[in-house]
Amino acid sequence: MGAFKDFVAPRYEQKDAVNEVSFSIDKGEIVGYIGPNGAGKSTTIKMMVGILVPTSGTVTIGGLVPFENRLENSRRIGVVFGQRTQLWWDIPVIETYKLMQYIYKIPKVRFEHNIRQFADILGIDEFVNTPVRQLSLGQRMRADLCAALLHDPEIIYLDEPTIGLDVDVKERVRGFIKEVNRSRETTVILTTHDTSDLDKLCSRVMVIDQGTLMYDGDLDYLKKNYSGHDILTVETENELPDGLLAGRFGDAFTREGRKCHVRVSPETDSSAECIAWFLGSATVKDIQIRQTEIDEVIRNLYGSFKETERGS
Repeated sequence: MGAFKDFVAPRYEQKDAVNEVSFSIDKGEIVGYIGPNGAGKSTTIKMMVGILVPTSGTVTIGGLVPFENRLENSRRIGVVFGQRTQLWWDIPVIETYKLMQYIYKIPKVRFEHNIRQFADILGIDEFVNTPVRQLSLGQRMRADLCAALLHDPEIIYLDEPTIGLDVDVKERVRGFIKEVNRSRETTVILTTHDTSDLDKLCSRVMVIDQGTLMYDGDLDYLKKNYSGHDILTVETENELPDGLLAGRFGDAFTREGRKCHVRVSPETDSSAECIAWFLGSATVKDIQIRQTEIDEVIRNLYGSFKETERGS
């Protein structure tokens, strides 16, 4: 074994998970924090929560340095990770809530008020007495959201809160997030790969890639300038002539029988205008829109930055 060890040696490489990231978020904002896997999102969140200590720079949340004031910071924040749970696995949901009431010292009146309000919006009454291990993914996510907000946090960090959920549950979760933000002025920091989450919840987004903050600004501007093309698929009752389609869309369409696929460029058109044209030109049986994935938006943004660097 000793001879074998002489032939091999470990090699260590240091990598900056987050570098040159600077931003501030006002109370009551809903901010999307997006980027590809490994970009540095989770590292940033862990520094804001107080789990990790930055090697340089400062993090201040509501006047507190998170890692120096872990307990006080924990009272002010709520955290939901879409692929993990903070609920106790083998006991009913309501028993987890009672434990959290004890941990956070939530007054009984406030605790019962929050349970009633969240139950009305999230519909948790149907499974609140069920052990967590027996819940579906959608039920567990709703229960986790309720748990994260029981102690009235000022800030809530949501990491992929709609991942794996069906459409109805996604809408319920988004509605709950908006209502909590509106009624309580809770600041929401959201990481997601679902463009619909961003569209329905955020006006501001921050894009991080390779540990560097590449964009911080308006979501509509980002989509308009870096999203590329959406694909609109329309199925009509009868085939539309190629000449008619070419007259409207030029070479930006393909056709498979009664299905037409249109590349919608935000610079020259909109999906709504294209849909209106189809509705006025034929009997439409089905409409689908495939929006640009977040990763593609980031690639386009990253490519634009690289071109700028080469030109400077």
